Amino acid sequence: MKAFLTTALLTPTLCGFNLFDPVPSDQMRELSADRPDATESAITVDAGHIQIEASLYNFAKNDDDESHLFGAINFKLGLTDHSDLQFVFDSYLSEDLGTGGGSSGFGDLTLRYKHNLWGNDGGDSSLALFPFVKIPTGGDLSNNEWEGGLIVPYGTTLSNGVGLGLMAEFDYVFDEDSQDHELEFLHSAVLGFDLRERLGAFTEYVGIVTEDHYEAYLGGGLTYTVHENLVLDLGAQFGLNSSAEDLSLFTGFTLRL
Repeated sequence: MKAFLTTALLTPTLCGFNLFDPVPSDQMRELSADRPDATESAITVDAGHIQIEASLYNFAKNDDDESHLFGAINFKLGLTDHSDLQFVFDSYLSEDLGTGGGSSGFGDLTLRYKHNLWGNDGGDSSLALFPFVKIPTGGDLSNNEWEGGLIVPYGTTLSNGVGLGLMAEFDYVFDEDSQDHELEFLHSAVLGFDLRERLGAFTEYVGIVTEDHYEAYLGGGLTYTVHENLVLDLGAQFGLNSSAEDLSLFTGFTLRL
């Protein structure tokens, strides 16, 4: 299960560590990832450490259109006790449109900066501010437009082995139909459950508000902790209304170094 917050009694309070003075391995926080669910974690990567979160394979279907994504990677670098820097990119995406067309290639690069406001090292809740910007790379699947936004994730523990994550996301994106930028608002709620010592599960609702429609999704999946620095995951997301994409399947991992 994604770590929505840490336990103050079990995790020492970190102070003064940075990119060039890493947190000692025996003082690192419990691993917390921004995947596999859409709701981001408010916990940052330990200062001076690297975390790689990657989708091995994503499949999406909407009516007759399909897409296959290989190696969507979020490369995260712990900067301070309360912040990390993230580089997000799609290694390879193939689209097959029902009309007979399609495209394949590489997407854009997104830079994200997460700053934890509280709860990184214990407490009843955690909150972070998470601005990001998408940089057009000119690749085959790039829309050649700058985009960005702000994510506000919140996490708390409801009971032993059950966590709640909430998120609000404000996006400034380019709309292909209007050929102009517009504002979108994404909101989500996820419940995470510890099924066994190493096995976790989650269920999640995601809603996206655009200028002319609303998309609703229901998702869920499983996580398996191989060891304290490696977690495997898989899951699915289903569209709940006609505006939403029909189906998305995904599998991947989180690795901390």
